[in-house]
Amino acid sequence: MQETLVIMLLLAAGVIITIYKGINIVPQGEEWVVERLGKFSRTLKPGLNIIIPYLDAVRQKVSTRDIILDIPQQEVITRDNAVILTNAVTFIRVTRPQDAIYGVEDFYLAIQQLVMTTLRSILGEMSLDEALSNREHIKTKLKDQIIDDVADWGVTVKSVEIQDISPSASMQDSMERQAAAERERRAIETTAEGNKNAAILEADGKLEAAKREAEAQVALANASAEAIRLISDNIQDKELPAMFLLGDRYINSLEQISKSQNSKFVIYPADLQGAIKGMLGNVFKR
Repeated sequence: MQETLVIMLLLAAGVIITIYKGINIVPQGEEWVVERLGKFSRTLKPGLNIIIPYLDAVRQKVSTRDIILDIPQQEVITRDNAVILTNAVTFIRVTRPQDAIYGVEDFYLAIQQLVMTTLRSILGEMSLDEALSNREHIKTKLKDQIIDDVADWGVTVKSVEIQDISPSASMQDSMERQAAAERERRAIETTAEGNKNAAILEADGKLEAAKREAEAQVALANASAEAIRLISDNIQDKELPAMFLLGDRYINSLEQISKSQNSKFVIYPADLQGAIKGMLGNVFKR
């Protein structure tokens, strides 16, 4: 009697275990890959699923949500032999779990390595300045180049973001020294240009002043000649007008000298007329 009860209990336990193994509830956001006798059988979708116990087995549970895949920082040599550091992040989603499981040994590692090598190849074709200023172009090109390879593994690339592209420490030091030298060169050029413009302006000012002075001298000479002509015409005497003008200017000059701070005394000749005649000399002795 007891042996019969034990057998019945064992059979009941076996039935319970069999039912437990046969009924599978897949949560939303996952798909389970099922193998039958070691061979891919089917993929279980979210919800209640029944499999044949002992023949079927869940090979792997795959998340179908978006996966954030971090791409480690790496050193890249650009076309102009500059060393830069870059890293990225990739958003992927498994669309065919059986391909992701059977298409590659580890699709996480495979995608990570693929992104790293492709990114290194893209940056290697660019100069340092292009790499630092074309992040959007790099992102687009990177996604276009990996999307087909990744699709073979049942994975879709949602987006690729370049987190950082920066020169290495030695390159940053070189760039800082180069920028400082460039700023110094521009400062010297600006100072030289300013000095040149100032010299040109000063020379132009002197030239213009000389021209004006010459014009003034010509105008003064013409005015004097005209004055002499008018006086001569009126008084019919050639000596007296010249003496008058020369005496007038002589007196004006003495007045200007008297206004100078360095002049203490101004002495007028007693015989002003004789002095003027002496200046004229033999001009009118004919």
